[in-house]
Amino acid sequence: MQRISRRQFSQQAARATAATAFLPGLTAHGDATYPRADQALITITLDLEMSRHYPTRGTLHWDYEKGNLDTDTKRYSREAARRVKDLGGIIHFFCVGRVLEQENIEWLEEITETGHPVGNHTYDHVNVHAKQAEQLQFRFQRAPWLIRGKTPAEVIEHNIAMASWAMQQRLGIEPAGFRTPGGFYRGIEDRPDLQQMLMRLGFDWVSSRYPRFQTAVKTQRPDEAVFQTIIESQTRAQPYTYPTGLIEVPMSPISDVNAMRSLRWTTEASFLSGCDRSYVSGYRANLQTGSGGRGPGGSGEPRRVGQACPRRSINLTGSCLSPFDLSGCHFPESLYLKQ
Repeated sequence: MQRISRRQFSQQAARATAATAFLPGLTAHGDATYPRADQALITITLDLEMSRHYPTRGTLHWDYEKGNLDTDTKRYSREAARRVKDLGGIIHFFCVGRVLEQENIEWLEEITETGHPVGNHTYDHVNVHAKQAEQLQFRFQRAPWLIRGKTPAEVIEHNIAMASWAMQQRLGIEPAGFRTPGGFYRGIEDRPDLQQMLMRLGFDWVSSRYPRFQTAVKTQRPDEAVFQTIIESQTRAQPYTYPTGLIEVPMSPISDVNAMRSLRWTTEASFLSGCDRSYVSGYRANLQTGSGGRGPGGSGEPRRVGQACPRRSINLTGSCLSPFDLSGCHFPESLYLKQ
């Protein structure tokens, strides 16, 4: 694998997409700057989808309606885009195609019209590593006739292509990159067929890798050892090029879904502390996110996240109400571009 820095990746992608996907640096005061070589660029990304266990644990119907964004999610996405734009930056969204079946998508049109790029996240949030039909997506388990006569590989390719078609026809834009639903510790390294398929569909880069790290016991506050492994995992979260020429832009631990949904970290502070501890260098961006959601205990104060540094991304998923009340909605993943 040919490894490249996040700066090299951003430069290549900027040439390919007219610099629509990447931020200039944001100072602590929100001023747009282009940082020195010892500073970091930050790109925030937000996956437009719904997630199980939100707003309350045990809520599972979103598995079958990943693109049926509710009012709170759409309001949050629009407000996050506005706040970041006001600070001189942009958010790179990744859209599940079924979002575009909704009657009113003015909120998303506003997001694209103000300069925020939108990438492909498949049409139905399918598992790109699926080998059997039942592994593809919950929707197809319930309604197998939707994919009758197709192999899993055919379903995956058509699902990705259909999301691109939906974006072209409903939004009038080409998808800006591709993100796999879910992250995999090896990305798609052992799947040259997937790499070639994505390039055949017109994609230059993919975000699919989520490095392994030591996890804490469920429901407990993570200790120093956990935070240290999160920091160490950042070295495995740098962009690289697959032998096929497809560029991989990994996700970086730890995600909010991983921390609070899967591991059930006991407080929101544990997740934010995990993010903060992994910022081993760089500067604080102080991006104010949220859409009027409540702070801890309903304080009404917006969250401050986005302490940027080289070799760092925050995994967040921007769709649904968090049991820890993270400003009303779940956050997405962020890519911090190495200098």
